Amino acid sequence: MKKRTIVLASILKPIDDTRMFEKFGISLSDSGDYNVLIIGYPATVKPAYPNVEFITSQPFARLSIGRWIAPLKVFLKLRKVKHDILIVNTHELLLVGMLNRIFFGVKIIYDIQENYYRNILHTDAFPSFIRSVLALWVRTKEKLTAPFFHWFLLAEKGYEKEFSFTGKRFTIIENKPRVSTHLIHVKRLEITQLLFSGTLAESTGVFQAINLVKNLHEFDNTIRLHIIGYAAKKSTYLRIQDEISSYSFITLTGGNHLVPHQEIMEAISKADFGIIIYPPSTHTQNSMPTKLYEYVASKLPILLQDHKPWVEFCKPFHAAIVLAGTSSIELLSKMKTEAFYTK
Repeated sequence: MKKRTIVLASILKPIDDTRMFEKFGISLSDSGDYNVLIIGYPATVKPAYPNVEFITSQPFARLSIGRWIAPLKVFLKLRKVKHDILIVNTHELLLVGMLNRIFFGVKIIYDIQENYYRNILHTDAFPSFIRSVLALWVRTKEKLTAPFFHWFLLAEKGYEKEFSFTGKRFTIIENKPRVSTHLIHVKRLEITQLLFSGTLAESTGVFQAINLVKNLHEFDNTIRLHIIGYAAKKSTYLRIQDEISSYSFITLTGGNHLVPHQEIMEAISKADFGIIIYPPSTHTQNSMPTKLYEYVASKLPILLQDHKPWVEFCKPFHAAIVLAGTSSIELLSKMKTEAFYTK
């Protein structure tokens, strides 16, 4: 039987994105039923996998004309590719998906990885004076194009409460990882290596993590912090640099460029504690951070903010110390004496 071709397309996600390539692309390829084509932003190193092809976009700045015309370029690329199914994972490609169904009869799926409406409205990703307009435009696109989409994939269980336009046409596929045994965390004795990984932004708590580690280091000079990930905003990257420049016990990998997911997983395996400390916000209240799954799957103990769904998720494994009214001395004591992953 002839294999069908599935295209996974993104604007900002790199072609080696952990969900688009590692989870979906590899799984679909391994099924033996599909040829897979991934369209996305250039990766640090171009991946290779049987029956998976890649098309990279031209690099562009986050806020630029290049980003606005990127959907048109994706549409033109899709015209040259005979495909049966198109999975888009960003609101910027909703119209592209709709046009592919209308003109070419392609089955289209919207993989909803984020609540873009809330992200735009409640973070500093865009200038404040245009956030409301952009957020409303995104939600309007989602509602108007929804009838054209055959199915929706939700990256969070909580998204059932946040989206009405999907109706009953959805499947939840969470961002749970597959971790190689050689990447399982092993406790070291000489220093205590803390880790902050993933998206580097004020909204993800990178500055709270830096302040937490500075306070801990005052009482224990073996404390170290490794920050690894990408800051989409240049101002955030520069602020991180400024915050850590005088502190030799804090190091940064990435910041102004994308970091391969495998490198992040390696960093998790070498850490002693992971930090998850998001500032409270409407846009994350129903979300489960991908790194929460990654840390637990790697058996990495977590310093975790007191957010009930995340605390309840960690409780059965005794995976975390909850940062609720705990002094630096008390926290250090718990880090040294508590047993983690006892189940």
